[in-house]
Amino acid sequence: MEQMNLAIEVKDFSFTYPGATAPSLKKVNLSIARNKITALIGPSGCGKSTLLRSMNRIHDVYPGNKYEGEINLYDNAGAVQNILELQKENELIELRQSVGMIFQKPTPFPMSIFDNVAYGLKLSGIKNKTELKDRVEVALKGAAIWEETKDRLNQSAMGMSGGQQQRLCIARAVALKPEVLLFDEPTSALDPISTGAIEELIAELKSEVSVAIVTHNMQQASRLSDYTAFMYLGELIEFDVTENIFLNPSNKLTEDYVTGRFG
Repeated sequence: MEQMNLAIEVKDFSFTYPGATAPSLKKVNLSIARNKITALIGPSGCGKSTLLRSMNRIHDVYPGNKYEGEINLYDNAGAVQNILELQKENELIELRQSVGMIFQKPTPFPMSIFDNVAYGLKLSGIKNKTELKDRVEVALKGAAIWEETKDRLNQSAMGMSGGQQQRLCIARAVALKPEVLLFDEPTSALDPISTGAIEELIAELKSEVSVAIVTHNMQQASRLSDYTAFMYLGELIEFDVTENIFLNPSNKLTEDYVTGRFG
């Protein structure tokens, strides 16, 4: 595989949930390439979402998890930080601003469309009303939802459709100008038309951010991603250019999974 310009590098990473006798992830090594889309596939319970959520320490919302190994985040200048070493609350907030997360179910805040997008910007210290207005507009345009929202910015986000809410959540993340966006099955709760719109949006976003996406949908992974990682029982079985994973996998387990002969 060609030399990769890295956004995130996972090295010998293991993760154990509180009270568990065995780790959920075992010595995983994975590279997330800059300005590319990397799909994580595998059967339910294989550790895809656990790995994705480790990349911005969202597990820390519930204490008692055990991290081992390294997850290195590279900034645009090439400086590297092992995010597992971050201890302070403000460091974790900054991490989640530069590594944003979009969940399976849209999670708009119970406030106006404008305030949803402005929320993180205000938290990060932007108080100037003109700057806030401009940044919100840019984010909504970036999430391909400006035309649908520009005349109702002061209305509640809870009145939007599921697909619109998901794009709003993407706008909220994009507003903070993250380096990486993590998508945890972002279309599994959506209809086919909304799914197509979100996929198109993700494909466009990669010019500005690096993307990792967990998906159960094989077609989505093969359509959307540049690289694919196949996971099974907490281990990374195979990682390669997406075309190779789907057309010429080197591991029998991978082949069985992508051809539907699995289990």
